Amino acid sequence: MSTILTTSTLSKSYGAIKAVQNLDLQISSGQVYGILGPNGSGKTTTLGMILGIINPSSGKFQWFDNSPLKNALYKIGSIIELPTFYPYLTAVQNLKIITRIKGKGNENIFPTLEKVGLTERKNSSFKTYSLGMKQRLALAAALVSEPEVLVLDEPTNGMDPQGIADIRNLIIEVASGGTTIFLASHLLDEVQKICSHVAVLEKGKKIFDGPVDQILEGEEQIEIWAEDSELLQQLLSEFKGIEDLKKMRDKFIIKLLPGPSKKDLHKYLIEKGVYPTHFMTRTGTLESKFLELLNHSK
Repeated sequence: MSTILTTSTLSKSYGAIKAVQNLDLQISSGQVYGILGPNGSGKTTTLGMILGIINPSSGKFQWFDNSPLKNALYKIGSIIELPTFYPYLTAVQNLKIITRIKGKGNENIFPTLEKVGLTERKNSSFKTYSLGMKQRLALAAALVSEPEVLVLDEPTNGMDPQGIADIRNLIIEVASGGTTIFLASHLLDEVQKICSHVAVLEKGKKIFDGPVDQILEGEEQIEIWAEDSELLQQLLSEFKGIEDLKKMRDKFIIKLLPGPSKKDLHKYLIEKGVYPTHFMTRTGTLESKFLELLNHSK
Protein backbone atom coordinates (compact mmCIF):
# COMPACT_ATOMS: atom_id res chain seq x y z
CA MET A 1 0.00 0.00 0.00
CA SER A 2 1.63 3.26 -1.12
CA THR A 3 1.75 6.38 1.03
CA ILE A 4 -0.48 9.20 -0.22
CA LEU A 5 0.10 11.88 2.42
CA THR A 6 2.59 12.33 5.25
CA THR A 7 2.70 15.20 7.72
CA SER A 8 5.66 15.72 10.05
CA THR A 9 5.37 17.98 13.13
CA LEU A 10 2.97 20.11 11.10
CA SER A 11 2.01 23.21 13.12
CA LYS A 12 0.10 26.45 12.72
CA SER A 13 -0.11 29.33 15.19
CA TYR A 14 -2.04 32.57 15.08
CA GLY A 15 -0.20 34.68 17.60
CA ALA A 16 -0.63 32.97 20.96
CA ILE A 17 -3.24 30.58 19.56
CA LYS A 18 -1.79 27.20 18.58
CA ALA A 19 -4.32 25.95 16.04
CA VAL A 20 -2.36 22.79 15.13
CA GLN A 21 0.57 21.41 17.13
CA ASN A 22 3.22 18.97 15.86
CA LEU A 23 0.78 16.89 13.83
CA ASP A 24 2.13 13.60 12.47
CA LEU A 25 -0.14 11.68 10.10
CA GLN A 26 0.34 9.05 7.42
CA ILE A 27 -2.43 8.20 4.97
CA SER A 28 -2.10 5.24 2.62
CA SER A 29 -3.77 4.62 -0.72
CA GLY A 30 -7.33 3.32 -0.53
CA GLN A 31 -7.96 4.49 3.03
CA VAL A 32 -11.01 6.51 4.05
CA TYR A 33 -9.38 8.59 6.76
CA GLY A 34 -11.50 10.70 9.08
CA ILE A 35 -10.24 13.57 11.19
CA LEU A 36 -12.39 14.31 14.24
CA GLY A 37 -12.43 16.94 16.94
CA PRO A 38 -14.61 19.57 18.60
CA ASN A 39 -14.88 23.08 17.17
CA GLY A 40 -11.49 24.78 17.31
CA SER A 41 -9.53 21.53 17.37
CA GLY A 42 -7.65 22.29 14.13
CA LYS A 43 -9.48 20.13 11.59
CA THR A 44 -10.09 22.77 8.92
CA THR A 45 -6.68 24.36 9.54
CA THR A 46 -5.05 20.98 8.90
CA LEU A 47 -6.90 20.51 5.62
CA GLY A 48 -6.08 24.08 4.60
CA MET A 49 -2.35 23.50 5.15
CA ILE A 50 -2.12 20.26 3.19
CA LEU A 51 -3.91 21.93 0.26
CA GLY A 52 -1.64 24.98 0.26
CA ILE A 53 -4.40 27.38 1.32
CA ILE A 54 -2.77 28.08 4.70
CA ASN A 55 0.97 28.38 5.26
CA PRO A 56 2.26 26.20 8.12
CA SER A 57 4.17 27.92 10.92
CA SER A 58 6.51 24.91 11.08
CA GLY A 59 6.75 21.29 10.08
CA LYS A 60 6.09 19.87 6.65
CA PHE A 61 3.82 17.66 4.58
CA GLN A 62 4.39 15.51 1.53
CA TRP A 63 1.94 14.33 -1.13
CA PHE A 64 2.54 11.19 -3.19
CA ASP A 65 6.19 10.83 -4.24
CA ASN A 66 7.21 14.25 -2.88
CA SER A 67 6.16 15.93 -6.10
CA PRO A 68 5.62 19.72 -5.94
CA LEU A 69 2.29 20.72 -4.38
CA LYS A 70 1.20 22.41 -7.62
CA ASN A 71 1.50 19.08 -9.46
CA ALA A 72 -0.09 17.08 -6.63
CA LEU A 73 -3.19 19.30 -6.63
CA TYR A 74 -4.09 18.08 -10.12
CA LYS A 75 -4.67 14.65 -8.55
CA ILE A 76 -6.77 15.97 -5.66
CA GLY A 77 -10.43 16.98 -5.45
CA SER A 78 -11.46 19.00 -2.42
CA ILE A 79 -14.22 20.76 -0.49
CA ILE A 80 -13.03 23.21 2.16
CA GLU A 81 -15.55 25.16 4.25
CA LEU A 82 -18.49 26.75 2.41
CA PRO A 83 -18.70 25.96 -1.31
CA THR A 84 -18.05 28.97 -3.55
CA PHE A 85 -19.04 29.19 -7.20
CA TYR A 86 -20.02 31.89 -9.70
CA PRO A 87 -23.57 32.74 -8.52
CA TYR A 88 -25.08 33.54 -11.93
CA LEU A 89 -23.65 30.49 -13.69
CA THR A 90 -25.37 27.11 -13.82
CA ALA A 91 -24.01 23.90 -12.33
CA VAL A 92 -22.81 22.78 -15.76
CA GLN A 93 -21.09 26.09 -16.48
CA ASN A 94 -19.37 26.13 -13.10
CA LEU A 95 -18.12 22.56 -13.55
CA LYS A 96 -16.75 23.41 -17.00
CA ILE A 97 -14.55 26.00 -15.32
CA ILE A 98 -13.35 23.35 -12.85
CA THR A 99 -12.47 20.85 -15.58
CA ARG A 100 -10.59 23.55 -17.52
CA ILE A 101 -8.53 24.39 -14.42
CA LYS A 102 -7.78 20.70 -13.88
CA GLY A 103 -6.87 20.22 -17.54
CA LYS A 104 -9.66 17.71 -18.12
CA GLY A 105 -12.44 17.33 -20.68
CA ASN A 106 -16.15 17.86 -20.08
CA GLU A 107 -17.33 14.29 -20.66
CA ASN A 108 -17.62 13.53 -16.94
CA ILE A 109 -19.79 16.54 -16.02
CA PHE A 110 -23.26 15.05 -16.58
CA PRO A 111 -22.48 11.62 -14.99
CA THR A 112 -21.06 13.44 -11.96
CA LEU A 113 -24.14 15.66 -11.59
CA GLU A 114 -26.26 12.53 -11.73
CA LYS A 115 -24.13 10.91 -9.00
CA VAL A 116 -24.70 13.82 -6.61
CA GLY A 117 -28.40 14.16 -7.42
CA LEU A 118 -28.34 17.46 -9.31
CA THR A 119 -29.41 16.37 -12.80
CA GLU A 120 -32.79 18.12 -12.59
CA ARG A 121 -31.14 21.39 -11.51
CA LYS A 122 -28.10 21.23 -13.78
CA ASN A 123 -29.19 24.34 -15.71
CA SER A 124 -30.23 26.38 -12.65
CA SER A 125 -27.94 29.17 -11.49
CA PHE A 126 -25.92 28.54 -8.34
CA LYS A 127 -27.58 31.48 -6.53
CA THR A 128 -30.91 29.61 -6.56
CA TYR A 129 -29.50 26.57 -4.75
CA SER A 130 -30.24 25.65 -1.14
CA LEU A 131 -27.27 25.04 1.19
CA GLY A 132 -27.62 21.29 0.72
CA MET A 133 -27.64 21.65 -3.08
CA LYS A 134 -24.58 23.90 -2.91
CA GLN A 135 -22.83 21.19 -0.92
CA ARG A 136 -23.79 18.61 -3.56
CA LEU A 137 -22.34 20.83 -6.30
CA ALA A 138 -19.16 21.24 -4.27
CA LEU A 139 -18.87 17.46 -4.11
CA ALA A 140 -19.47 17.27 -7.85
CA ALA A 141 -16.64 19.79 -8.37
CA ALA A 142 -14.36 17.60 -6.25
CA LEU A 143 -15.31 14.46 -8.21
CA VAL A 144 -15.61 15.74 -11.78
CA SER A 145 -11.90 15.41 -12.63
CA GLU A 146 -11.83 11.80 -11.29
CA PRO A 147 -9.12 12.56 -8.72
CA GLU A 148 -6.90 10.02 -6.98
CA VAL A 149 -7.65 11.68 -3.63
CA LEU A 150 -10.68 13.48 -2.17
CA VAL A 151 -10.21 15.96 0.68
CA LEU A 152 -13.57 16.83 2.22
CA ASP A 153 -14.37 19.29 5.01
CA GLU A 154 -17.82 18.53 6.47
CA PRO A 155 -19.18 17.08 3.19
CA THR A 156 -22.75 16.71 4.51
CA ASN A 157 -23.03 20.19 6.04
CA GLY A 158 -26.55 21.63 5.63
CA MET A 159 -28.10 18.40 4.38
CA ASP A 160 -31.25 16.66 5.57
CA PRO A 161 -31.09 12.99 6.71
CA GLN A 162 -31.79 11.68 3.20
CA GLY A 163 -29.06 13.90 1.76
CA ILE A 164 -26.61 12.72 4.40
CA ALA A 165 -27.40 9.09 3.56
CA ASP A 166 -27.00 9.80 -0.18
CA ILE A 167 -23.58 11.42 0.28
CA ARG A 168 -22.49 8.67 2.66
CA ASN A 169 -23.34 6.03 0.06
CA LEU A 170 -21.61 8.05 -2.66
CA ILE A 171 -18.41 8.33 -0.58
CA ILE A 172 -18.49 4.57 0.04
CA GLU A 173 -18.99 3.97 -3.68
CA VAL A 174 -16.11 6.28 -4.65
CA ALA A 175 -13.83 4.69 -2.04
CA SER A 176 -14.67 1.19 -3.31
CA GLY A 177 -13.20 2.23 -6.66
CA GLY A 178 -9.82 2.85 -5.01
CA THR A 179 -10.00 6.60 -4.39
CA THR A 180 -8.29 7.68 -1.17
CA ILE A 181 -10.49 9.95 0.97
CA PHE A 182 -9.44 12.31 3.77
CA LEU A 183 -12.38 13.98 5.48
CA ALA A 184 -13.18 16.11 8.50
CA SER A 185 -16.58 15.73 10.12
CA HIS A 186 -18.40 16.26 13.41
CA LEU A 187 -20.99 13.56 12.57
CA LEU A 188 -19.40 10.69 14.50
CA ASP A 189 -21.98 8.12 13.48
CA GLU A 190 -21.34 8.89 9.81
CA VAL A 191 -17.56 8.64 10.30
CA GLN A 192 -18.02 5.24 11.93
CA LYS A 193 -20.05 4.05 8.93
CA ILE A 194 -17.68 5.47 6.30
CA CYS A 195 -14.09 5.57 7.57
CA SER A 196 -11.46 2.85 7.78
CA HIS A 197 -9.10 5.03 9.86
CA VAL A 198 -9.51 8.02 12.15
CA ALA A 199 -7.46 10.69 13.90
CA VAL A 200 -8.81 12.61 16.89
CA LEU A 201 -7.65 16.18 17.54
CA GLU A 202 -8.05 18.21 20.73
CA LYS A 203 -6.84 21.83 20.83
CA GLY A 204 -4.63 21.21 17.83
CA LYS A 205 -2.98 18.08 19.25
CA LYS A 206 -3.46 14.54 18.00
CA ILE A 207 -4.67 12.35 20.86
CA PHE A 208 -5.38 9.20 18.81
CA ASP A 209 -4.98 7.80 15.34
CA GLY A 210 -5.49 4.35 13.94
CA PRO A 211 -8.05 2.00 12.39
CA VAL A 212 -11.66 2.55 13.43
CA ASP A 213 -11.86 -1.13 14.41
CA GLN A 214 -8.93 -0.57 16.77
CA ILE A 215 -10.46 2.42 18.52
CA LEU A 216 -13.62 0.39 19.15
CA GLU A 217 -11.78 -2.79 20.20
CA GLY A 218 -13.02 -4.07 23.55
CA GLU A 219 -16.00 -1.70 23.57
CA GLU A 220 -18.64 -4.43 23.49
CA GLN A 221 -21.14 -4.16 26.34
CA ILE A 222 -24.07 -6.25 27.56
CA GLU A 223 -27.49 -4.94 28.50
CA ILE A 224 -29.20 -7.14 31.07
CA TRP A 225 -32.36 -7.09 33.20
CA ALA A 226 -34.43 -9.47 35.32
CA GLU A 227 -37.60 -9.20 37.38
CA ASP A 228 -35.66 -9.44 40.66
CA SER A 229 -33.36 -6.49 39.98
CA GLU A 230 -31.86 -6.40 43.48
CA LEU A 231 -30.75 -10.03 43.30
CA LEU A 232 -29.50 -9.50 39.75
CA GLN A 233 -27.36 -6.55 40.85
CA GLN A 234 -25.95 -8.58 43.75
CA LEU A 235 -25.05 -11.51 41.52
CA LEU A 236 -23.48 -9.27 38.90
CA SER A 237 -21.34 -7.56 41.54
CA GLU A 238 -20.16 -11.01 42.73
CA PHE A 239 -19.34 -12.32 39.25
CA LYS A 240 -15.55 -12.21 38.87
CA GLY A 241 -15.55 -11.61 35.12
CA ILE A 242 -17.07 -8.11 35.06
CA GLU A 243 -14.84 -5.09 34.48
CA ASP A 244 -17.52 -2.41 34.68
CA LEU A 245 -21.09 -2.42 36.00
CA LYS A 246 -23.57 0.45 35.94
CA LYS A 247 -27.32 0.85 36.06
CA MET A 248 -29.09 2.90 33.39
CA ARG A 249 -32.84 3.36 33.84
CA ASP A 250 -34.42 -0.09 33.53
CA LYS A 251 -31.29 -2.14 32.80
CA PHE A 252 -27.74 -2.89 33.87
CA ILE A 253 -24.87 -2.20 31.48
CA ILE A 254 -21.81 -4.38 31.94
CA LYS A 255 -18.43 -4.81 30.30
CA LEU A 256 -16.71 -8.17 30.64
CA LEU A 257 -13.05 -8.70 31.36
CA PRO A 258 -11.00 -10.61 28.75
CA GLY A 259 -11.70 -14.32 29.16
CA PRO A 260 -15.26 -14.78 30.48
CA SER A 261 -17.91 -14.96 27.75
CA LYS A 262 -21.53 -13.88 27.55
CA LYS A 263 -22.42 -17.57 27.68
CA ASP A 264 -20.49 -17.96 30.96
CA LEU A 265 -22.38 -15.03 32.50
CA HIS A 266 -25.76 -16.30 31.36
CA LYS A 267 -25.04 -19.80 32.71
CA TYR A 268 -23.91 -18.34 36.05
CA LEU A 269 -27.15 -16.38 36.47
CA ILE A 270 -29.35 -19.36 35.59
CA GLU A 271 -27.48 -21.52 38.10
CA LYS A 272 -28.16 -18.86 40.76
CA GLY A 273 -31.86 -18.90 39.95
CA VAL A 274 -32.06 -15.62 38.02
CA TYR A 275 -33.55 -15.75 34.53
CA PRO A 276 -32.80 -12.55 32.55
CA THR A 277 -35.79 -11.06 30.74
CA HIS A 278 -33.41 -8.87 28.69
CA PHE A 279 -29.91 -9.94 27.60
CA MET A 280 -28.49 -8.09 24.60
CA THR A 281 -25.04 -7.28 23.24
CA ARG A 282 -24.33 -3.61 22.53
CA THR A 283 -21.36 -2.74 20.36
CA GLY A 284 -19.30 0.33 21.19
CA THR A 285 -19.81 3.56 19.28
CA LEU A 286 -17.28 6.02 17.98
CA GLU A 287 -19.17 8.76 19.83
CA SER A 288 -18.68 7.15 23.25
CA LYS A 289 -15.00 6.43 22.57
CA PHE A 290 -14.49 9.94 21.20
CA LEU A 291 -15.88 11.50 24.37
CA GLU A 292 -13.77 9.16 26.47
CA LEU A 293 -10.61 10.21 24.61
CA LEU A 294 -11.43 13.90 25.05
CA ASN A 295 -12.04 13.43 28.79
CA HIS A 296 -8.74 11.57 29.23
CA SER A 297 -6.82 14.30 27.39
CA LYS A 298 -7.90 17.01 29.85
